[in-house]
Amino acid sequence: MSRSAPIYLDYQATTPLDPDVRAAMLPFLEDRFGNPHSEHALGWDAAEAVEDARRAVAELIGAAPGEIIVTGGATEANNLSLLGAAKRTKRRHILVSAIEHKSVLAPAQALAELGLKVETIPVQADGIVDLERLPQLIGPDTALVSVMAANNEIGTLQPLQEIGALCAEAGALFHTDAAQLVGKLPIDVAATGIDLLSLSAHKFYGPKGIGALYLAADVRPQIAPIIHGGGQQHGMRAGTLAPMLCAGIAAAAGKALVQQAKDAAHTEFLKSRLLSRLKEGLPALKVNGSETRSLSGCLNICIPGIDAHALLMTLQTELAASVGSACNAGLIEPSYVLGSIGLTPAEASASLRLGFGRFTTIDDIDKATTLICEKADRLSHIRAAA
Repeated sequence: MSRSAPIYLDYQATTPLDPDVRAAMLPFLEDRFGNPHSEHALGWDAAEAVEDARRAVAELIGAAPGEIIVTGGATEANNLSLLGAAKRTKRRHILVSAIEHKSVLAPAQALAELGLKVETIPVQADGIVDLERLPQLIGPDTALVSVMAANNEIGTLQPLQEIGALCAEAGALFHTDAAQLVGKLPIDVAATGIDLLSLSAHKFYGPKGIGALYLAADVRPQIAPIIHGGGQQHGMRAGTLAPMLCAGIAAAAGKALVQQAKDAAHTEFLKSRLLSRLKEGLPALKVNGSETRSLSGCLNICIPGIDAHALLMTLQTELAASVGSACNAGLIEPSYVLGSIGLTPAEASASLRLGFGRFTTIDDIDKATTLICEKADRLSHIRAAA
């Protein structure tokens, strides 16, 4: 007898592939196999999938199709933004928030090793960047400011329009890693003052291995490519694109555009139910980050006195959740995100992230709540008796 799948509450790590997205991808595994950069009928057919991807992603974020660079994911888009900007500017100062994803922090560190001045923008206890400190940090030598739209661990939503205005005033590029936000909440890059935006399809029910960088038309000359080769995508990102993945991101973006309001209402209800029931069973529980200004499908909680990793180990056959970012898998250490908002190492080690979305049911939430409360109570009694 096969074992039933665990309840999946790790939507910030990745979302399940939507069946409609899968259906859109399948033809490109069979007869529509051409190289989208080839000049013949099969190539033109495949190229149509690439253009569909650009159009769908552009419509989702309020951009023009020509401003979309297809990438392997948000990690590549983040690297292209930071490294590409540094290669084309005489300015030598970079600002990143303290709670950025490692795919922003790592290229920023690489630039620091090359001699650029990289500074961190502090965040408040709710995870929102300090808007009083940011204007003091931006100067005439600031090339780029990178602040993620929604945090991958605590879900905090940033004041993008205010940050964009500060960057524009200083003549600095504004980049946002919006992998967690795109497809879940509306965003208009032009209205928000965003110059560069990174996203990944697998964060909004599309396939892994594809993402995009929005690169504002007037900013394109300021970004140098970091992958060189056949000159695809007007020389901005060399390499043969996968039509199957392009069809996937197009379908995912198209469905998100019409369904994100419905999805948000669903996750808001689930979050309220999950939090109220967890608080009933675990009165000492605390929410990490902001309870009001955060993704509705993300809940990061601290259960004082509990080792969250040990808790998840006892639940791993029944519940799939996380103690932090999936990109830090294998590193059992306190989250730097939680440390940046003021949690002690002990509090960070007692915290876990619960993510839910389009395919999460009320029954999933109720069962997960029961499991977490029962296992946490058992662990606390074992710890007290030790």
